Amino acid sequence: MKKLSLILVVLLISFAVFAGGSKETSSNKIVVGATPVPHAEMLNLVVDDLAEQGYTLEVREFTDYVTPNTALEDGEIDANFFQHIPYMNSFNVEHGYHLVNAGGIHVEPLALYSSKYTELSQLPDGATIAIPNDPTNEGRALLLLQSAGLITLKDSSNLESTPMDIASNPKNLKFQEIEAASLPRVLADVDGAVINGNYAIPAGLNAAKDGLVVEGADSPYVNIITVKDGNQDNAAIKALVKALQSDEVKAWVAETYPNGEVVLVF
Repeated sequence: MKKLSLILVVLLISFAVFAGGSKETSSNKIVVGATPVPHAEMLNLVVDDLAEQGYTLEVREFTDYVTPNTALEDGEIDANFFQHIPYMNSFNVEHGYHLVNAGGIHVEPLALYSSKYTELSQLPDGATIAIPNDPTNEGRALLLLQSAGLITLKDSSNLESTPMDIASNPKNLKFQEIEAASLPRVLADVDGAVINGNYAIPAGLNAAKDGLVVEGADSPYVNIITVKDGNQDNAAIKALVKALQSDEVKAWVAETYPNGEVVLVF
């Protein structure tokens, strides 16, 4: 009986040591959700840099704007990288979430594209324009069209304007509100579409070359590392942000996106 008790004690101690080791490994693992381009690309670029600091970076790719926030709020991932602050704030209000900005990385200029016209002046009266259907990117798209003189909004400070908030529409433009990820696929079916950079780039669209109207580099829509409130000062998250705000990432962006498709903010 004593021998059996001794074996049980040894097993319990071994289990405790193993469990402790697993906890330590887990705390050094950073799971980040991201849309593929350019966010996941940039994250994969810093995997080795973080490994040298003792952190294992796992990148999980998402293709929509909802699931990565749900996964973050539910604790399935430690951070995400795909959205800008106005979208995050709107999502928090709408869903009762507690997401915060841990660091700004870049802007992907929004642009109006067309497969039918090469100049803004060619857009006909009554043209159909597809725009994102989520509140903040829809408002952002309308602000872009206003900057080009195509429409006038009732309140330019309202970042969540919809077509119902248009005060003047001299070309009688018609709007189709479509999920952001689907906009490149409907481009051929409309006269123009306002497309987010992270969906335009993989579709082969270049804002500088193909955009009829392009958002300026002073855009407030900076793409951020997002975490659940309380984790923004976590050492692993700070290491992640620092790795992305590096000269290595600067050089990669300059080489990969030389035409301003991605504009760094650090």
